Amino acid sequence: MARAKEHINLVFIGHVDHGKSTTVGRLLYDTGNVDEQAMRKLKEKAEQLGKKGFEFAFVMDQLKEEQERGVTIDLAHKRFDTDKYYFTIIDAPGHKDFIKNMITGASQADCAVLIVAGNDGVNAQTIEHLRLSKIFGVGQLIVAVNKMDISGVDYSEKRYKEVIEDVKKHAKQAGWNVDKIRFIPLASFPGQNVIKKPDKMPWWTGDTLLEAINKFEVPQKPVNLPLRLPIQDVYNITGIGVVPVGRVETGIMKVGDKVMIVPGREGKGVPGEVKSIEMHHEAVNQAEPGDNIGFSVKGVGKKDIARGDVLGRDDNVPTVATEFTAQIVVMNHPSVITVGYTPVFHIHTAQVACQFVEIIKKINPATGQEITENKDILKNGDAAIVKLRPVQPIVIEKNTVIPQMSRFAIRDSGATVGAGMCMDLVKKQL
Repeated sequence: MARAKEHINLVFIGHVDHGKSTTVGRLLYDTGNVDEQAMRKLKEKAEQLGKKGFEFAFVMDQLKEEQERGVTIDLAHKRFDTDKYYFTIIDAPGHKDFIKNMITGASQADCAVLIVAGNDGVNAQTIEHLRLSKIFGVGQLIVAVNKMDISGVDYSEKRYKEVIEDVKKHAKQAGWNVDKIRFIPLASFPGQNVIKKPDKMPWWTGDTLLEAINKFEVPQKPVNLPLRLPIQDVYNITGIGVVPVGRVETGIMKVGDKVMIVPGREGKGVPGEVKSIEMHHEAVNQAEPGDNIGFSVKGVGKKDIARGDVLGRDDNVPTVATEFTAQIVVMNHPSVITVGYTPVFHIHTAQVACQFVEIIKKINPATGQEITENKDILKNGDAAIVKLRPVQPIVIEKNTVIPQMSRFAIRDSGATVGAGMCMDLVKKQL
């Protein structure tokens, strides 16, 4: 079946309370993807909870706890159509406790909209999200300066330009090509420049948010690479059986495929056959990179597989590594990293502690030159080639073979310490 519109995964990122959820809600409402009645209910609910002005945010923040706390905890996925594309919008948490979900979001996204509040400007998470989205291969970025309506900002072009200059400086340090980033002003709550041209910012003659996202380019899908689908969750559904859920990273998955899910509970891999595939509650015959799907597999029990396992075809089984060599960058460590350090690595949907076994070489991240002094300690801003040993075997691929499956973030006590990609590995014999 031919797909009418090209599909793009779009993540909204940025610091907590800068208006990501409100922006997404307003966009969905103004484009008719959320109807009047639903919006009225959300507005009443917001007022009852003493959260007046949160109605647009509630469109995405559907978890009860999120509505009571007024923060986005989990990733919300929502289909959104423009005349040109169909987007899966991922609204990622800005709150630092929830950054692991944001990492999952960024690693699933082709394009990103970074929301920066006009009154607050660049904050800690703004910088971290710029770095992470770059490392995780988000290809295209729009920066939206939101809350232009807030008193003190008062739709000022001067303030808009100040924020942009600040963002550019940090984006450049994070490795973005600043000339390729597009910038727009927004006031999402009153709906200025979301889908309608703003009457309060006569100085702005550029795109609205809707026009801007419509100008994203469809990323090339890695359909020619081997099939890789990291498992995000496993459900047991009456009448169907075990339904794993995840996003196809590379390759094509078809009904009838003979597959292998590794490492699996026993560590030897779990074979099966794809019986059905469902996407946005519709049965499909095949799934492509970027598709978020649920599927049923003959021969796989609920206890056999878990989040972090990866599915591939049985003639090209995902690589399970007992050790790997990676290029990493240290972003935010309280002291220094030395051999023996064992933080948690977030690799696709897996979370596994990995030990630093050897610091092979230290590199100047700006120039790529090797640094010879103090090479046995790594601190913030350092880049290095290191040898790592996971506490249990994990699925990871070499960056030269399947780049989408090579990237990871390093987390320790609630903060993202660093990130990197796998260059080489020692394969576990299954």
